[in-house]
Amino acid sequence: MKIIIEEPKESEEEQIIFRCREMTPELLQIIARLKAQEGLVANLGTQIHRIRPSDIYYIEVVENKTFFYCKEAVYDSKQKLYELEESLANSDMLRISKSVMLNLSKIKSLSPALNGRFEAILDNGERVIISRQYVAGLKKRLGI
Repeated sequence: MKIIIEEPKESEEEQIIFRCREMTPELLQIIARLKAQEGLVANLGTQIHRIRPSDIYYIEVVENKTFFYCKEAVYDSKQKLYELEESLANSDMLRISKSVMLNLSKIKSLSPALNGRFEAILDNGERVIISRQYVAGLKKRLGI
């Protein structure tokens, strides 16, 4: 594979072009990661922010409101969890319960909990429960 990096002219927009004979899963993952870097739109009070998925520890839905839990703040979003799950499918985000998605890169440790569930301790010290229905998917993604 050949990689070419060119600086655009001042009047040109930055762009990425892929020339490939076949759209492989690896290439789809790269494209998804690039799109995810554009960020998700969220609110903090009256301000609108663009949040990178890699900055989110976990996403939770409480009473039909979606929240992004980040290191410094908790943002709210109008997006539904299933929409976020779809758009973040090739990222480090994984659905771990009916109402929560977790950033796997923010996990500090995992331990078994009651009734086949797991508990994840995150880099920021928060604890999140992984429902037993989602434990198999978690193990598969982590290669356990």
